[in-house]
Amino acid sequence: MSVPGRAPASLAATELFAVDAYTTEFSARVAEVDHDGSRVRLERTAFYPGGGGQPCDLGTLGAAPVSAVRRERGAIWHTLDGALPAVGTEVLGEIDWTRRHQLMRTHTALHILCGVIWADYAIPVTGGNMEPLRGRLDFPFPAMSADLGATIEKRINEEIEKAHEIVVDFVPRSLADADPALIRTAANLIPAEIDPLRVIDIVGLDRQADGGTHLLSTAEVGRVRVTGTESKGKDNKRIRIEIADPS
Repeated sequence: MSVPGRAPASLAATELFAVDAYTTEFSARVAEVDHDGSRVRLERTAFYPGGGGQPCDLGTLGAAPVSAVRRERGAIWHTLDGALPAVGTEVLGEIDWTRRHQLMRTHTALHILCGVIWADYAIPVTGGNMEPLRGRLDFPFPAMSADLGATIEKRINEEIEKAHEIVVDFVPRSLADADPALIRTAANLIPAEIDPLRVIDIVGLDRQADGGTHLLSTAEVGRVRVTGTESKGKDNKRIRIEIADPS
């Protein structure tokens, strides 16, 4: 996941996951402690706090397991299962890389699915969720069938095999709001004060606003299987996928 160089300096310095999803270790000073919530805020972090259907990262801060990470009013808080370090303490953070990489593979696979649906049917996504190596997206298809699921599965794996490069870009909000391909969920889900907007570009396939962690290339995803197609009501159809290692 590379960055063309337009990341806001404050973001690059404090939210390491936003510019380099392959960072697994980092050091940072404790900026604030919430004893009642058993959590700490750091001056900078590589822990993704969750959002957009992607779960938060897990790992350790010092000797304490990190059991949850959450963004609250702009601040990222790390819940610890252990003693809380004091304000000003420098701690070593370590990401659970196996889980992070599985989520990266899953998230990128869902963007490939989204890109295929947009390219082939010009249909936007209306919702989604994921866990390591499995996820789902919802689309306003008028109808859904197993045959369509098989076609989509074939297309996803074709795009994976093309080894598209994946880059992170930052786009002025005024330009993003004018491009329906960039914000395909309800625009009010992305607060207007987020400017510039972080964009994930699967070069040659899909480009849309997103805050999560992704791979450097679609070739890292593995093999995707469409495990289910469901109708969740009128103009609301669900596609479920699972990700496996390359065969």
